Amino acid sequence: MSNRLANETSPYLLQHADNPVDWWPWSPEAFAAARERGVPVLLSVGYSSCHWCHVMAHESFEDELAAAYMNEHFVNIKVDREERPDIDAVYMEAVQAATGQGGWPMTVFLNAEAEPFYFGTYFPPEPRHGMPSFTQVLEGVRAAWVGRPEEVAEVARRIVGDLAGRTLDYGKAALPGAEVPGQALLGLTREYDEAHGGFGGAPKFPPSMVIEFLLRHHARTGAEGALEMAERTCEAMARGGIYDQLGGGFARYAVDREWVVPHFEKMLYDNALLCRAYAHLWRTTGSALARRVALETADFMVRELRTREGGFASALDADSEDPATGEHVEGAYYAWTPAQLTEVLGTADGEFAAALFGVTEEGTFEHGTSVLQLPAGGPADGAAADDDPAAEDDRVAGIKARLLAARAQRPAPGRDDKVVAAWNGLAVAALAECGAYFDRPDLVERATEAADLLVRVHMDGRARLARTSKDGTVGVNAGVLEDYGDVAEGFLALAAVTGEGVWLEFAGFLVDLVLDRFTAEDGSLYDTAHDAEQLIRRPQDPTDSAAPSGWTAAAGALLSYAAHTGSEAHRTAAERALGVVGALGPRAPRFIGQGLAVVEALLDGPREVAVAGHPEDPATAALHRAALLGAAPGAVVAAGLPGKADGSVGEFPLLAGRTLVGDLPTAYVCRHFVCALPTTDPAELADQLATARP
Repeated sequence: MSNRLANETSPYLLQHADNPVDWWPWSPEAFAAARERGVPVLLSVGYSSCHWCHVMAHESFEDELAAAYMNEHFVNIKVDREERPDIDAVYMEAVQAATGQGGWPMTVFLNAEAEPFYFGTYFPPEPRHGMPSFTQVLEGVRAAWVGRPEEVAEVARRIVGDLAGRTLDYGKAALPGAEVPGQALLGLTREYDEAHGGFGGAPKFPPSMVIEFLLRHHARTGAEGALEMAERTCEAMARGGIYDQLGGGFARYAVDREWVVPHFEKMLYDNALLCRAYAHLWRTTGSALARRVALETADFMVRELRTREGGFASALDADSEDPATGEHVEGAYYAWTPAQLTEVLGTADGEFAAALFGVTEEGTFEHGTSVLQLPAGGPADGAAADDDPAAEDDRVAGIKARLLAARAQRPAPGRDDKVVAAWNGLAVAALAECGAYFDRPDLVERATEAADLLVRVHMDGRARLARTSKDGTVGVNAGVLEDYGDVAEGFLALAAVTGEGVWLEFAGFLVDLVLDRFTAEDGSLYDTAHDAEQLIRRPQDPTDSAAPSGWTAAAGALLSYAAHTGSEAHRTAAERALGVVGALGPRAPRFIGQGLAVVEALLDGPREVAVAGHPEDPATAALHRAALLGAAPGAVVAAGLPGKADGSVGEFPLLAGRTLVGDLPTAYVCRHFVCALPTTDPAELADQLATARP
């Protein structure tokens, strides 16, 4: 027996390639080995930037005695949840059903038919806080397998039966009406944290999709309460330790309700979603804070996550080496003491920075260290020239630059270089829009390069997507629904910004595959394709986690593509998929934010904007910018050469028959089969796209 992970491409699996555990990747051969040996399977699921995954690996999987017991009595399988979200989803559903909670690392014991019979997450090396030790768990599972095989088999059968019985019937639900977002808003108001922004208590996750819903609801209805919740949540996060005050970008979540101490890993999907959310907040309000955070987050993604091939890496680790101890600890790269500030900045600027960033002698984190924040009432609030508490006068800018340079000398967190299709689709959309809004053509270029990588490397000759790539080499795992939905969304955003119709065409290939390979007869959507590997259950989940569900991401892409093309088939598919929002939106709005945002687009039209004119004409550019800055929910934009009078279709179907008025670049706005008068005036176009228009 031997460890079989050395030839894998997943950074997470490669982290375990030198373990004394005889790890297998997920494969038929692993289950065949369990069947032949008559032993259970130990399935361990995690991801490379997961702090507690690293802890359990160090405590147990690197321990020779624990590994020897695992090797003798189990077939051990390691799975990267980011490469195989389908496996993760199926067994996490079982873990949550059995224990009432879930998380990573996930530890599941299976029989040779991949049926689970015992579950857990992190297990310590010795009994602790009411938890058994990992060795005790192994011994208990082994004893049950050998001594009570009928009981184990019955448990496995019951669990699989329970999972199979969890079928969704939301595809038959009625199309949501205007009352659904209103009921969802009421539910969010009840869960809103008036003191600190966000929703619920600790741990507190950035509510990216809910913010998008709130902004769209405000745009459609004028509801000030929705905008206020979005604004206050965004400001609270931007002031908190969850936001990197020096380098930009957000950590995955805060361990407290005040956003002070983050769980320090930085995920691509969080930063792409939040970059776009803050850009949309700026589009709605003109907030200087929102503009700064959107651009700093975009620059963070490009600077620290972009790969040599033009894609974006998945994550930065939470842990890094503490120079003082040589140990890998969480947050070592980001935390400061007053003395460290003074060492870098000198006494006067060190004291100013400590007040500016809320660094205290007692510390806000661990061992007297503090996570940098922008606390209300600090020196930046009094110095700010506009609504941004960190408006960068020369002193603040200089302090941040010096601290960032000093931090760069610390051992940096590890990076997971795996390129995930879905998350790169989210990054394409965010960077393209930020580049357009803030006159940063370099960001549009980075978005285009990432989209090009997705086409060249991830998309095969049939337009089917691979889930991952690394170093320009495509992975073996098939794309799941979120890959198709998020990549299509990225391509549609890029088409709107660049005026290049090829991106609309590529999006069309992907949404057609959603119809062909992921859609059930009742209109509901599965997370895996019809011809994907069969697991004990075909995963199907419309609820958001930290990123949009594949179901609602695909619904949004279908709706936008239908608005671009007039395709009734895609419009109908989007409407059928959105039935689930009517069922879940009023009851669980925090977990269906993306679906609610798409419903807002559906209720508003969405509006179809065609800008006809020569791309080099400044008047065309002015109309195009006005179109992109319109906050009408989910509006689609096509810009390019005017269509011919005979109605023939060029790069964008929306430009068919769209001629110039008075030989000037002209914009057309339509929705619900009704068009406004064409206009050559950017101000008039902005008015046609104005918010809260009945």
